[in-house]
Amino acid sequence: MNNRKKNAEGEKSGDERIYYATQWQLMWWQFRRHKLAIIGVVVLVLLYVIAIVPGAFAPADPNQRYNGYEVAPPTPIHIFGESRLQRPFIYKLKRTVDPETIQLSFVEDESQAYPIRFFVPAEEPHKILGLIPINWRIMGTGEGGPPLLIFGADRLGRDIYSRTIYGSSISLFIGLGGVLVTFIIGITLGGISGFAGGLVDEIIQRTIDFLLSIPNIPLWMVLAAAIPRKWPVGRVYLAITLILSVIGWGGLARVVRGKLLSLREDDFVMAAQLYGVSNTRLIARHLLPNFASYLLVNITLAIPSTILGETSLSFLGLGMQPPAVSWGVLLKDAQELVVAAQRPWQLIPVYSWSSSCSCLTLSGMGCATRQTHTLEDSP
Repeated sequence: MNNRKKNAEGEKSGDERIYYATQWQLMWWQFRRHKLAIIGVVVLVLLYVIAIVPGAFAPADPNQRYNGYEVAPPTPIHIFGESRLQRPFIYKLKRTVDPETIQLSFVEDESQAYPIRFFVPAEEPHKILGLIPINWRIMGTGEGGPPLLIFGADRLGRDIYSRTIYGSSISLFIGLGGVLVTFIIGITLGGISGFAGGLVDEIIQRTIDFLLSIPNIPLWMVLAAAIPRKWPVGRVYLAITLILSVIGWGGLARVVRGKLLSLREDDFVMAAQLYGVSNTRLIARHLLPNFASYLLVNITLAIPSTILGETSLSFLGLGMQPPAVSWGVLLKDAQELVVAAQRPWQLIPVYSWSSSCSCLTLSGMGCATRQTHTLEDSP
């Protein structure tokens, strides 16, 4: 009898947790049950940490050229030598030419092994976020050793792995910065449109109709073509971020407007107005949290689109330009047919972009809350 009573009380307390839980609690309960979303967030955190300090994780400078290593394949990493297990090491690559096919190839010079060292001194000091100087790299072969080409080298002898690491700083943060600007504009104008109504609502909605009627890629190309070629990398970065964000706020603003129109007639909104709550606090404190899960999903799904926009512009020659390095610039270098046929390792940056977009999508799926929640969702 006592056990049955305790079980009933436990179920009652569980129901109460569901009914009185905030939207953030519901999202957290749902998110932690989504194992793929957790994995996606862990990978994203790792990618953004690498993007913040690319100089520490990259074995070389992105524009450093290694003579004699033009179009070299990825360096094989060995762990067995002299019939026993050893620390990871590499051999120096030696360029040869096939006398019959006149085709360039690389073979390993096994006369000397070069161990892979960790926390090796850097050739030149670099800074974290442009502020904190560091003079080491996580891994390398040390002074006098051959280059560690994990992803191979391009036609100029530059390390593709290091360029991919440095390119993540621009591509990932353009996506994050552009979506944050889009989020602020969409939330603000969508909230004003849905709550104010009248002429203001009509003007904002017709502006959104105009923006949504224009194809994205041609509009990006027109705006990006207006960026002067002589601008420094930082200014071009800011311009592309603004271009990608100013255009993409219409869809979010329209959804926010629809949500506010459906919620503003509810009893809790009327009660808040009777208590004298200001319109700004009413929207920010009571209305927006009711569909916060959608907003988070929208952010996580919009970041891949923004990254794709920067990649597309750079691929078309209208975005970031050398010596700047982004994933779009790397893909532009690999657009020739001969690359896919003879140098497929130059396509490896594609997997960096696809993996980051997949992790963002999985994170958004984990943030989405169901309309109905069960006791299994609560702690």
